[in-house]
Amino acid sequence: MYAVVSSGGKQYRVEAGSTLTLERLAGEPGASFTFDRVLLIGDGDDVTVGTPVVAGASVSATVLGEALGPKLVIFKFKQKVKYRRRTGHRQHLTRVRIDAINPTEAVAVEAPKARRAARPRAAKPEAGDATPAVPAAEKPKARARRAPKAKPAAEK
Repeated sequence: MYAVVSSGGKQYRVEAGSTLTLERLAGEPGASFTFDRVLLIGDGDDVTVGTPVVAGASVSATVLGEALGPKLVIFKFKQKVKYRRRTGHRQHLTRVRIDAINPTEAVAVEAPKARRAARPRAAKPEAGDATPAVPAAEKPKARARRAPKAKPAAEK
Protein backbone atom coordinates (compact mmCIF):
# COMPACT_ATOMS: atom_id res chain seq x y z
CA MET A 1 0.00 0.00 0.00
CA TYR A 2 1.28 3.48 -0.85
CA ALA A 3 0.03 7.04 -0.56
CA VAL A 4 0.82 10.47 -1.94
CA VAL A 5 0.93 13.18 0.73
CA SER A 6 1.42 16.93 0.49
CA SER A 7 3.72 18.76 2.89
CA GLY A 8 5.57 22.04 2.56
CA GLY A 9 4.16 22.69 -0.91
CA LYS A 10 5.58 19.43 -2.29
CA GLN A 11 4.11 15.98 -2.89
CA TYR A 12 5.73 12.75 -1.69
CA ARG A 13 5.00 9.10 -2.49
CA VAL A 14 5.29 7.16 0.78
CA GLU A 15 4.99 3.55 1.95
CA ALA A 16 4.86 2.16 5.46
CA GLY A 17 8.39 1.86 6.87
CA SER A 18 10.00 4.32 4.46
CA THR A 19 12.10 7.28 5.59
CA LEU A 20 11.38 10.74 4.21
CA THR A 21 13.25 14.06 4.35
CA LEU A 22 10.96 17.08 4.02
CA GLU A 23 10.60 20.75 4.93
CA ARG A 24 11.02 21.56 8.61
CA LEU A 25 8.17 20.40 10.85
CA ALA A 26 7.51 21.45 14.43
CA GLY A 27 8.25 18.44 16.63
CA GLU A 28 10.92 16.87 18.78
CA PRO A 29 12.68 13.63 17.74
CA GLY A 30 10.46 10.69 18.71
CA ALA A 31 7.22 12.66 18.45
CA SER A 32 4.42 11.37 16.24
CA PHE A 33 3.07 13.40 13.34
CA THR A 34 -0.03 12.94 11.17
CA PHE A 35 -0.34 13.99 7.53
CA ASP A 36 -3.96 14.93 6.82
CA ARG A 37 -3.45 16.06 3.21
CA VAL A 38 -3.50 12.64 1.52
CA LEU A 39 -3.97 13.12 -2.22
CA LEU A 40 -3.99 9.50 -3.37
CA ILE A 41 -4.01 5.99 -1.88
CA GLY A 42 -3.04 2.93 -3.88
CA ASP A 43 -3.39 -0.73 -2.90
CA GLY A 44 -2.49 -3.00 -5.79
CA ASP A 45 -4.98 -2.34 -8.59
CA ASP A 46 -7.29 -0.39 -6.29
CA VAL A 47 -6.42 3.34 -6.45
CA THR A 48 -8.35 6.08 -4.63
CA VAL A 49 -7.79 9.61 -5.90
CA GLY A 50 -8.92 12.56 -3.80
CA THR A 51 -10.66 15.70 -4.98
CA PRO A 52 -8.31 17.30 -3.85
CA VAL A 53 -7.79 15.10 -0.76
CA VAL A 54 -9.06 11.62 0.14
CA ALA A 55 -11.77 12.11 2.75
CA GLY A 56 -10.89 10.66 6.15
CA ALA A 57 -7.49 9.31 5.10
CA SER A 58 -4.30 10.05 7.04
CA VAL A 59 -0.68 8.95 7.23
CA SER A 60 1.04 8.64 10.62
CA ALA A 61 4.77 9.19 10.98
CA THR A 62 7.47 9.49 13.65
CA VAL A 63 9.98 12.35 13.68
CA LEU A 64 13.55 10.99 13.55
CA GLY A 65 15.43 14.28 13.76
CA GLU A 66 16.58 17.35 11.92
CA ALA A 67 18.96 17.64 9.00
CA LEU A 68 20.44 20.30 6.75
CA GLY A 69 19.95 20.39 3.01
CA PRO A 70 22.74 20.80 0.47
CA LYS A 71 24.78 24.01 0.52
CA LEU A 72 23.69 26.55 -2.06
CA VAL A 73 26.05 29.34 -3.15
CA ILE A 74 24.48 32.65 -4.14
CA PHE A 75 26.91 34.81 -6.13
CA LYS A 76 25.89 38.28 -7.29
CA PHE A 77 28.08 39.98 -9.87
CA LYS A 78 27.96 43.18 -11.92
CA GLN A 79 30.40 43.89 -14.69
CA LYS A 80 32.76 46.88 -14.74
CA VAL A 81 31.86 48.14 -11.25
CA LYS A 82 33.77 45.65 -9.05
CA TYR A 83 30.53 44.46 -7.40
CA ARG A 84 30.69 40.88 -6.06
CA ARG A 85 28.64 39.33 -3.23
CA ARG A 86 28.98 35.72 -2.14
CA THR A 87 26.49 34.24 0.34
CA GLY A 88 25.27 30.74 1.04
CA HIS A 89 22.22 28.91 2.33
CA ARG A 90 21.38 25.50 3.81
CA GLN A 91 17.70 24.61 4.22
CA HIS A 92 16.52 23.14 7.54
CA LEU A 93 14.84 19.77 6.97
CA THR A 94 13.14 17.13 9.11
CA ARG A 95 13.57 13.37 8.71
CA VAL A 96 10.47 11.25 9.39
CA ARG A 97 9.68 7.52 9.26
CA ILE A 98 6.25 6.54 7.91
CA ASP A 99 4.52 4.23 10.39
CA ALA A 100 1.09 3.54 8.88
CA ILE A 101 -1.29 4.55 6.15
CA ASN A 102 -4.90 4.86 7.35
CA PRO A 103 -7.30 4.69 4.38
CA THR A 104 -10.50 5.15 6.40
CA GLU A 105 -13.16 6.62 4.17
CA ALA A 106 -15.83 8.99 5.37
CA VAL A 107 -19.42 8.21 4.46
CA ALA A 108 -20.50 11.77 3.69
CA VAL A 109 -18.43 13.99 1.47
CA GLU A 110 -18.97 17.74 1.78
CA ALA A 111 -20.27 19.52 -1.27
CA PRO A 112 -18.10 22.36 -2.50
CA LYS A 113 -19.13 25.77 -1.22
CA ALA A 114 -20.78 28.18 -3.60
CA ARG A 115 -18.35 30.96 -4.40
CA ARG A 116 -20.77 33.73 -5.29
CA ALA A 117 -24.32 34.05 -6.43
CA ALA A 118 -24.25 34.48 -10.18
CA ARG A 119 -25.58 37.79 -11.40
CA PRO A 120 -28.31 37.55 -14.03
CA ARG A 121 -26.89 38.39 -17.44
CA ALA A 122 -28.78 40.42 -19.96
CA ALA A 123 -29.77 38.71 -23.18
CA LYS A 124 -27.81 39.75 -26.25
CA PRO A 125 -29.84 41.76 -28.77
CA GLU A 126 -30.48 40.11 -32.08
CA ALA A 127 -29.51 41.69 -35.38
CA GLY A 128 -32.96 43.21 -36.06
CA ASP A 129 -33.63 44.55 -32.54
CA ALA A 130 -33.34 48.29 -32.06
CA THR A 131 -33.95 48.21 -28.30
CA PRO A 132 -30.97 47.88 -25.97
CA ALA A 133 -30.66 44.63 -24.01
CA VAL A 134 -30.19 46.41 -20.67
CA PRO A 135 -32.61 49.17 -19.65
CA ALA A 136 -31.08 52.62 -19.24
CA ALA A 137 -31.81 52.63 -15.49
CA GLU A 138 -29.50 49.61 -14.95
CA LYS A 139 -26.56 50.94 -16.98
CA PRO A 140 -23.73 52.35 -14.87
CA LYS A 141 -23.33 56.09 -15.14
CA ALA A 142 -20.13 57.54 -16.50
CA ARG A 143 -17.86 59.22 -13.99
CA ALA A 144 -18.10 62.99 -13.90
CA ARG A 145 -14.94 64.72 -15.06
CA ARG A 146 -13.60 67.92 -13.58
CA ALA A 147 -13.75 71.03 -15.66
CA PRO A 148 -10.33 72.24 -16.76
CA LYS A 149 -8.88 75.08 -14.72
CA ALA A 150 -9.42 78.53 -16.16
CA LYS A 151 -6.21 80.19 -17.26
CA PRO A 152 -5.70 83.79 -16.19
CA ALA A 153 -6.15 86.33 -18.93
CA ALA A 154 -2.96 87.76 -20.35
CA GLU A 155 -2.30 91.34 -19.40
CA LYS A 156 -2.00 93.93 -22.19
